[in-house]
Amino acid sequence: MSPALARKISQTIAEEIGAKPEQASAAIALLDEGATVPFIARYRKEVTGGLDDTQLRNLEVRLVYLRELEERRAAILSSIEEQGKLTDALRADIEAADSKARLEDLYLPYKQKRRTRAQIAREAGLEPLADGLIEDPSRVPEEFAAQFVDADKGVADAKAALEGARAILIERWGEDAALIGELREWLWANGVIRAKVVEGKEAAGEKFRDYFDHAEPLAKIPSHRLLALLRGRREEFLTLDLEPGSDAEAGHLYAEGRVALRAGIRDQGRAADTWLRNACRLAWKAKLHLHLLIDLFAQAREQAEAEAIAVFGDNLKDLLLAAPAGPKAVLGLDPGLRTGVKVAVVDATGKLVATDTIYPHEPRRQWDQSLAALRKLCQAHGVQLVAIGNGTASRETDKLAGDLLKLCPELKMQKIVVSEAGASVYSASELAAKEFPGLDVSLRGAVSIARRLQDPLAELVKIEPKAIGVGQYQHDVDQYRLARALDARVEDCVNAVGVHVNTASSALLARVSGLSSSVAENIVAHRDANGPFRRRKDLLKVPRLGEKTFEQCAGFLRIADGDEPLDASGVHPEAYPVVERIVQATGKPIQAMIGDSGFVRTLKPAQFTDERFGEPTVRDILKELEKPGRDPRPEFKAAQFADGVEDIKDLREGMILEGVVSNVAAFGAFVDIGVHQDGLIHISALSDRFVKDPREVVKAGDIVKVKVLEVDVARKRIALTRRLDDTPAPRQERGGERNAAGTRDPARRNPRGGGAPKPSAPPADNALAQAFARARRS
Repeated sequence: MSPALARKISQTIAEEIGAKPEQASAAIALLDEGATVPFIARYRKEVTGGLDDTQLRNLEVRLVYLRELEERRAAILSSIEEQGKLTDALRADIEAADSKARLEDLYLPYKQKRRTRAQIAREAGLEPLADGLIEDPSRVPEEFAAQFVDADKGVADAKAALEGARAILIERWGEDAALIGELREWLWANGVIRAKVVEGKEAAGEKFRDYFDHAEPLAKIPSHRLLALLRGRREEFLTLDLEPGSDAEAGHLYAEGRVALRAGIRDQGRAADTWLRNACRLAWKAKLHLHLLIDLFAQAREQAEAEAIAVFGDNLKDLLLAAPAGPKAVLGLDPGLRTGVKVAVVDATGKLVATDTIYPHEPRRQWDQSLAALRKLCQAHGVQLVAIGNGTASRETDKLAGDLLKLCPELKMQKIVVSEAGASVYSASELAAKEFPGLDVSLRGAVSIARRLQDPLAELVKIEPKAIGVGQYQHDVDQYRLARALDARVEDCVNAVGVHVNTASSALLARVSGLSSSVAENIVAHRDANGPFRRRKDLLKVPRLGEKTFEQCAGFLRIADGDEPLDASGVHPEAYPVVERIVQATGKPIQAMIGDSGFVRTLKPAQFTDERFGEPTVRDILKELEKPGRDPRPEFKAAQFADGVEDIKDLREGMILEGVVSNVAAFGAFVDIGVHQDGLIHISALSDRFVKDPREVVKAGDIVKVKVLEVDVARKRIALTRRLDDTPAPRQERGGERNAAGTRDPARRNPRGGGAPKPSAPPADNALAQAFARARRS
């Protein structure tokens, strides 16, 4: 790529991420050299001017797009030039195109395609007929067309000639890049997506009934609703159309008028004006509208997928960075009925020390025998925590754990319900087979449940991110883009926390900056063969871990109780000389300095900089000396589910319960309240203030108090609110309006019990509710 092109890309990205071109150029150079985003964000602040990890991730994504754009631009220019049709004006337009869509618009007339009706008409010599009618609309079309009748060329009569001429004009206007661009912008701003149920599929498509007759502006439709509509179309329960505005007829007329204006056509009552206007109408309806419908649906889907992927990434980050219980012995219970409850005990280091299978529930009902077996295990291994998977028979097993705690008061145990999402995927994985080659697959899930309570990050990295299940329409989005985005989130989380190299699994090590799966396995093999690493620099003895890899990974790897105190911190080995200067200047040994926050805070970063390490790096070093290896994750605490509320049928409107946020979507948050079915807090019920993004107020893993607003047992739907003074509306007031998740809209209720909704309640993110509000105002 030429220097000028590289500068252009740097300038574009810099404007988008709020940085200077030289910052973007520096970051791009580091990425091209093989540096990772976590490494650049943490250890190259001077080089990039302090770009953070969010800016760098956005830069990385845009860099790929813009480079692909330039490759496509070069290919298009080459193709048109080979055809001998590249004019200076066209070259200028192509070089100025700032998106792939604009490039493809310009290339459309020159793209190789199957023979069209317009091509056949041109070959039959009908282009002068089309041009002649535009140039002189006073000509009578039928009379003028008679001059072009030629049976040998397939033009049997004047009607056939006019049809051919019309095909030429429709193709010409339908491939006019300027016209397409203008109509695309107009239709994006004004288009209304219209969904209708496929006739005869009302019963089978019941889950999409909210969209059986649904209309909403394309530019304003939330991502989750668009993905729901597209899923309904894919499953053949819905048809989708893109109408040109709320008044479709007026919109079509406007679009036809824009085609006519672009073509220079005026309806002045001349002989050919009606024929030309009909050609404009057909160009819009048969060519341009269809093309733009496909194009804009693709554009809208891409945006919706990007938002859905971002939501999944945010939820995944919250889950990975959830509070760890820490090094405590844990009893893991993977609930089940007929197949029994799988039991696994792991010690404080996560090592599996015991397994069992008990049958406390139906059909065997061995309650007392099960308690005795669990009591024996807990006493033998000093269990401090009981982790219960939240799947089938979870509440029954939670009750069993409650009896166990009463039976063993001397152990002072605590029970916690843990998400078991992805545990079955891990159990059957190659990694699990390597970890526990002789262990039954069903018991591996109990081990995973126990370990993810000790350290969610260390355990969840063993599972493909998509299988963790905290996404929004995750199966509907581009799976490659999703995987890349989620992998980036996992990498950021792992490196933000840091990894203890002497205890980490190969799966966790593989997520460290610069380490591949094979090098991670080599680290574990070297550790097993030679004992724990004593110094970071000993990593250079690991096969295939060279100087470049060491540079990328060393700062994120921790060695506790090693020969070098700084190896337990986030200070990179390349910056150890800075610490040595601090020691020499202060006369205080490094061991005494580490953790002495009062002393460290008296140091001035500017006193210890040099030509390589500036104040940003020195400030980071001092923070590490103050709190070496600090963990950014919150303190561990657990939710307490209500006794006697174990099934959706046990719920009553008005109940106040404690639960755990299991997932956050654009339209609200899902909460596990211990009844095997998550409830939904609609975005309008998350707070007394207006909330634009649910993650402003909640995130996955949060413990929240909620009130039950409505229970739909048949549809397994629970509406919740965090506004504990909200009051469910009387049943006779509840209409059929439902939001995108299928629960009735909390904004439609009066929190005080009657009349209009509470003034502070924001309108629901739902077209039907908005229509109702407009009707009420009128």
